[in-house]
Amino acid sequence: MPDMLNSRTFRRQFINRFVLIISTLAALLGIVMLVWILGDVVLRGFGVINWNFFTELPVPPGEEGGGLANAIIGTLVMTIVAALMAVPVGVMAGTYLSEFGKHNLFGRLVRSLSDILVSAPSIVVGVFVYLIMVKTMGHFSGWAGSVSLAILMLPVVIRTTEEMLRLVPGEMRESALALGAPYWNMMMNIVFRAAKNGMATGIMLAVARVAGETAPLLFTAMNSPYWMQSMNEPMANLTVTLFNYAMSPYNDWQELAWGAAFLITVSVLCVNIITRLILSSGRSKP
Repeated sequence: MPDMLNSRTFRRQFINRFVLIISTLAALLGIVMLVWILGDVVLRGFGVINWNFFTELPVPPGEEGGGLANAIIGTLVMTIVAALMAVPVGVMAGTYLSEFGKHNLFGRLVRSLSDILVSAPSIVVGVFVYLIMVKTMGHFSGWAGSVSLAILMLPVVIRTTEEMLRLVPGEMRESALALGAPYWNMMMNIVFRAAKNGMATGIMLAVARVAGETAPLLFTAMNSPYWMQSMNEPMANLTVTLFNYAMSPYNDWQELAWGAAFLITVSVLCVNIITRLILSSGRSKP
């Protein structure tokens, strides 16, 4: 009997150590790959960043100078417009799911569709917007690009808002209602204030998700070598420009592609760091 117990203990310890070693090696492999990618992007892209990169238009291959100012502005404009579309709708939908759609059929349907949309390939969203907007209007446009990005942002905002509002204790709602506050007043001044850090985190995560999307913009906004005149025309953006320049045979365009990759990487990294700071500050408050 003691021999059997010792054998079982040895087997459990062996399996535990084996799984621990495999998990550690997998984590180290992921860290090495991440550092490798980031290091390559920084080493090749940082040297390209200069004043001209942010202020000048692209130039034909072989000419000196030039930058990606139009693509930077186009990316910022489309991302902001997409956020203005997705955030209000996502916050209202998340509020409905948290407060009124916990158990009814419509709430379960919206929640399921939102979960499906989170995992939907971005290229499918791009093809969908192409069919309903680009093909209907007869041309690519910044509006179509913003709509495709807004669709990708929407489920993240919805689910984050719902989860953050559910974390607010029910006693806070009941106390406000018992004091005679209208429901809308209770939501605006009590619940939303208590969940504002988590909701802001969800919004920033949604922005970070679409910041590096290329596939939907290939089908909607396409690209342009010129300054943006309006949203109703093809619009330059960093991700499609990066794709085009990286695939080109010209060394100067490939260098600008590395600069675009560096800028996108740093932007997404900054958004994630700010998101974590907001989340940690919310948790540290009593």
